[in-house]
Amino acid sequence: MTTTTGLHCLVTGATGYIGGRLVPELLDAGHRVRCLARSPEKLRDHPWAGRTEVVRGDATDAGSVAAALRGIDVAYYLVHALGAGSGFEDRDRAAARVFAEQARAAGVRRIVYLGGLTPAGIPVRELSPHLRSRAEVGEILLASGVPATVLRAAVIIGSGSASFEMLRYLTERLPVMVTPSWVGTRVQPVAVRDVLRYLVGSADMPPEVNRAFDIGGPDVVTYEEMMRRYAAVAQLPPRFILRVPMLTPRLSSQWIGLVTPVPPALARPLAESLRHEVVCAEHDIARYVPDPPGAPIGLDQAVSLALQRVREANVTTRWSSAGVPGAPSDPLPTDPDWAGGSLYTDERERAVDASPAALWRVMEGIGGENGWYSFPPAWAVRGWLDRLVGGVGIRRGRRDAARLRVGDSLDFWRVEEIEPGRLLRLRAEMRLPGLAWLELRADPPAAEPGADAVPGRGATYRQRALFHPHGLLGHLYWWSVSPFHALVFGGMARNITRTARRLDDETAASGGAPTGEGKDDERPPGPDAERANP
Repeated sequence: MTTTTGLHCLVTGATGYIGGRLVPELLDAGHRVRCLARSPEKLRDHPWAGRTEVVRGDATDAGSVAAALRGIDVAYYLVHALGAGSGFEDRDRAAARVFAEQARAAGVRRIVYLGGLTPAGIPVRELSPHLRSRAEVGEILLASGVPATVLRAAVIIGSGSASFEMLRYLTERLPVMVTPSWVGTRVQPVAVRDVLRYLVGSADMPPEVNRAFDIGGPDVVTYEEMMRRYAAVAQLPPRFILRVPMLTPRLSSQWIGLVTPVPPALARPLAESLRHEVVCAEHDIARYVPDPPGAPIGLDQAVSLALQRVREANVTTRWSSAGVPGAPSDPLPTDPDWAGGSLYTDERERAVDASPAALWRVMEGIGGENGWYSFPPAWAVRGWLDRLVGGVGIRRGRRDAARLRVGDSLDFWRVEEIEPGRLLRLRAEMRLPGLAWLELRADPPAAEPGADAVPGRGATYRQRALFHPHGLLGHLYWWSVSPFHALVFGGMARNITRTARRLDDETAASGGAPTGEGKDDERPPGPDAERANP
């Protein structure tokens, strides 16, 4: 097949796991890229952001989709409502129809869609809602009048993917497992590198091609075998696995949510899709996107590559990169007397005998394995409570151990704004009767440093928690938790500033460069030394 360069490509879902990795691959292949996003600011800090055009819009809004498709050669449709609660099939169907109609009206040359691999011989009505919806979206796009490529994948193995994270945490945390019967189902996993290669190569398919392609790696295994092979690659002791047939998909999803960071709302469709065997019926994609030597990548190599990325903290996108359905999306109100009603605040301010660079390093490193610098049991309990009511909990962790960017998930928060060296604003995605934010600032010292001050040191740390209640329940919630704020938020402010001071002291004692200079690769210190003293 002749490769065409310089195509103008639209990528929907660029804030998600696959979309965020596809964009740089298309750019490196010589294509121009436009991204359609509901929240363009989430793409601002991606390394490739300056090489793309980003437009605001929603896949269900015909006007914004039409504008985004204007002048586009190839449109990548990577939008779906996985884990979006009841009615997600209707939303998927409506969005796909809007996209198909507007792509045809805009004269788009090809639509490329990544869907799910459906089991052979199983009536559509017996498929899981997730797989059924993916199949229906593919059919809508194939019938659009625009040549379409529908790629159908089963389990995608790559650092940060929901499937990989589920596999990783189940295997690493449970040396002895009581598992549902679906762990005996055969699946054909595919490496994320191969998925991206097929997506990029699909842009060049000839116009007469309008069909679905099964994509998978060379290994066909049961989920149980996947866990055993993961353990071998990760150099873990052999796992003991006992199947229990009475575990329903609902119970399975709760079990997965208990052990892994993947919330039950997302785990359930993943588990339901494993009820039936999902194995490729053909490999016709190779006729149009030839496999280079060593491809497709095998399961063991895919796991090894993913683990290497995780250990090197080089995970570019994660399953949690996309927004959480039902989570608050309103920006932080700037007016204290917000038109939406009451706005409660908890504000803390401390002078810091540390350099602004050290303070920022601690602020940017908050969360994940570094913790929240105050009373860990309170944060753990809040995370468990959130999981019990269907929220994301506190175990999503961080994409990168030291660096944050707008749109990153951070435990049960999401990064709403960053001003490097100065401001970090987080928006809550836990289940709350209202909207909440946490804002951390590193400001210049409020007073002139004294004669005995260490040169280069001195900053003001400001911390603000905000809550906009919804109804009476929201007000009751704030007043019920406010007695604990001195312990949680006060302890956080004290320990963040102590840790920043300790960073500078350790740097001075070692004779190293001032904190923040030549140390960009280092993980920020955790609050372990401070936790006993909130």
